[in-house]
Amino acid sequence: MLVDYNTISETSRVLIYPSKRKFYKDELPVFSEKVSNFLNEFNELKVCFRIEYNRFVLVFISDETPLTLELNDKLVTFIQSLENEFEVVLLDKVNVCFKQGEFVQMKEISDFKKLIKNKGVSKKTIVFDNLINTKEEFENYWEIPAEESWVSHFFKSK
Repeated sequence: MLVDYNTISETSRVLIYPSKRKFYKDELPVFSEKVSNFLNEFNELKVCFRIEYNRFVLVFISDETPLTLELNDKLVTFIQSLENEFEVVLLDKVNVCFKQGEFVQMKEISDFKKLIKNKGVSKKTIVFDNLINTKEEFENYWEIPAEESWVSHFFKSK
């Protein structure tokens, strides 16, 4: 069942699905409604979701109602259906998502390394850590400088 974000505990699990492209304004209401309807069917789970920067789908699952393997499979299948319907990629988490000014970019690791080499990004560039696990980590460590993130070692090896 869908619950308010503020009622989900700090230790609740977060699943982050970064989109390779920004969602279009006319897609967002339809996309949000589909996610809402799907998650609302999970009567055995307390969940909520957010769409951040018109690019990230975040699903928060209360630690009071853990995600079973069966429900996880349903969720992944649903995300795959969204990928097909909206022609986006949401399940690829090994790309680097980062801010350039007010814009959010996503690059393959090899392209991100090229940006480092060409000084297109710096250690201060804000990157998104889409591998975080909890609501607390989301609120404190999702958007961090590259030098404090999983990509920091790319700057040392240039």
